[in-house]
Amino acid sequence: MDPVTVVGHRGDPYRVRENTVPSIVSALERGADAVEVDVRLTEDGMPVLLHDDSLKRLWGFDRPLGTMTLEELREVTADGVPTLREALIAAGPHRLMLDLPGGDESSVRTIVGTVRECGAGDRVYYCAGGTAMLHVRAADPHAEIALTWNTLAPPRPVLLDAVRPRWLNYRFGLASRELVERVHRAGLLVSVWTPDTARNMRKLIRNGVDSITTNRIDTLAAVLRKGRA
Repeated sequence: MDPVTVVGHRGDPYRVRENTVPSIVSALERGADAVEVDVRLTEDGMPVLLHDDSLKRLWGFDRPLGTMTLEELREVTADGVPTLREALIAAGPHRLMLDLPGGDESSVRTIVGTVRECGAGDRVYYCAGGTAMLHVRAADPHAEIALTWNTLAPPRPVLLDAVRPRWLNYRFGLASRELVERVHRAGLLVSVWTPDTARNMRKLIRNGVDSITTNRIDTLAAVLRKGRA
């Protein structure tokens, strides 16, 4: 058994445009166990895959997503930005880690509701900071949560009690052996993002992390193959 779960960061972004169906498929074909994607809502309340709050960086269209209907979005991106439903279909039986940038109570309810309608609750887990994850927990008492945490100081017990995460999700530079052991003693798993070099991946594996989210699926797969040899 591999020591870590392999998660594609927004798909396979160095080969295929991030947060698209082809990127999800590419990551899975190259050995990802799961794919992390970002979910936001259009003006008419449709959950779609996009990290930024506008289309400028990825699609060259300088307009906020929240001012566009799904129909307008499909038109200006030639159907390139998938809905969450389309992403769930593309992933098949594989897991999606849904990052919720800027998720508020209303958008989180819509996203969690879409997952429920698609019958995908058992193959979806959620990540973001405390506020968004509190909204997820309120919307779904059974949701699997990776609480994104950006400091070495542990989350307050009152937050952990309210969110009930399975994972703590750290920027990879924070994940020392001492931190990983502390989190494990608390009964939680450790996920990290986004190391892209073999050297950093090997160090994180030695430190005992449980999941690595990376832009370089091929590199991580090679590190794991070598470790099994």
